[in-house]
Amino acid sequence: MPHILLTGAGFSRNWGGWLVNEAFEYLLTAKEVDDQLRRVLWQDKFAGFNFEYTLARLQKADKESPNPNTTKLLHDLNSALAGMFNYMSLGFLGKPFEFQSNLTYMVRNFLIRFDAIFTLNQDLLLEQKYLDDNISLTTTRSWSGWQIPGTRFIGNSPIQGNIHDRTQLREPDTSKPFVEQPRMQPYYKLHGSSNFVSSTGRMLIMGGNKVDNIATHPLLEWYTRQFSTYLHRTGCRLMIIGYSFSDEHINSMVCKR
Repeated sequence: MPHILLTGAGFSRNWGGWLVNEAFEYLLTAKEVDDQLRRVLWQDKFAGFNFEYTLARLQKADKESPNPNTTKLLHDLNSALAGMFNYMSLGFLGKPFEFQSNLTYMVRNFLIRFDAIFTLNQDLLLEQKYLDDNISLTTTRSWSGWQIPGTRFIGNSPIQGNIHDRTQLREPDTSKPFVEQPRMQPYYKLHGSSNFVSSTGRMLIMGGNKVDNIATHPLLEWYTRQFSTYLHRTGCRLMIIGYSFSDEHINSMVCKR
């Protein structure tokens, strides 16, 4: 009977992660955002949308009728978003992961119980605070370690205990089929991550047309199939923390399980 966890922005919020409105406020003051892009962001905001809508609109325009101005706006917004995640990661560094010292109620001992963790977040909270060598030391689950399946570090492998190394850039490991490694707790980032890169740039699924954008990345397509596979395993128990149910492709899989 597998037990799996799905997290959204509300999970990282407990350690200072930003919600949509706070991300919007950051973007307005980001150095990558000029007056023209700021006007575009405000225009969509006043129309009742958020920055992900702006991103989707620019992505669509750049794909259907590219021109230097649209391409620049899209590039600048993507750069600002990358900077936003870097800034958020710096904020996480100063926050303790545990809220108290009772072993029974530690976040780590809660997370370790899941057969797989899935997230819609693209921040690096768990890479900083949870995915370390202590996973193999737990007494509640006999994991040998952790994994972000189907990926490999770009550059040297992380040094034991080094937070910054655990958050370094990753890329799809296309040298072999995507598989889970036995006795390693899997952590799946369904919408990519701020430290995932491919031949076309950062693997961040934001804005509209998420299903189509996921389809351009074989790794993320596999992650989606893995989520569906886990959901349909006999007796699967799903816990959801901090997800707003605003992604129809995720809702559909959860409701059909």
